[in-house]
Amino acid sequence: MAALELVIAGFGGQGILFLGEMLTRAAVLEGKHATWMPSYGPEQRGGTATCTVVISPEPIGSPVVADPDAVIVLNRPSMEKFEPRVRPGGLLIINASMVDRAASRRDLTVIAIDAAAEARALERPQVANMVLLGALLAARPVVAIETVARALAGHFPADRQYLVDVNVAALVRGAAAAVCQLPGAAPAHV
Repeated sequence: MAALELVIAGFGGQGILFLGEMLTRAAVLEGKHATWMPSYGPEQRGGTATCTVVISPEPIGSPVVADPDAVIVLNRPSMEKFEPRVRPGGLLIINASMVDRAASRRDLTVIAIDAAAEARALERPQVANMVLLGALLAARPVVAIETVARALAGHFPADRQYLVDVNVAALVRGAAAAVCQLPGAAPAHV
């Protein structure tokens, strides 16, 4: 497995930090080295929020990511800020429900998913972040969706375990939507 250097960016309340945390927990469950570094503005809801995740088979020297090989953008300001920073040949995942323009770079693999519509189809708008994580895992299978399900089960208390299934369904929907945009990509398995 090659290392993954990921930036997830949007505004507070979109589940950015949770997405990064679950990906990091899943990597650790699989015995990989992983770092998670959140950053958010003074307002938790509505302010800027980013996090970086680094996953590697080797020890990680720094959680700081200057030129990520993958970026998930959840809103237009994040698209403007981070599209230029993606490493050539990298991956850009766009939340098309909040970003009203296509990627301008042609040297990237681009996946655009209406994460809000996918989440509404599950009758849980708050799982749009997991739709985008599923898309990432279809394009860069650094961890298995099954392992993310285990991380989710370990996160939610007993009285909220019902949320695991809808989050996993969102991961699967996101992976399926991404596969449609990646010719030759294998679908993610649960």
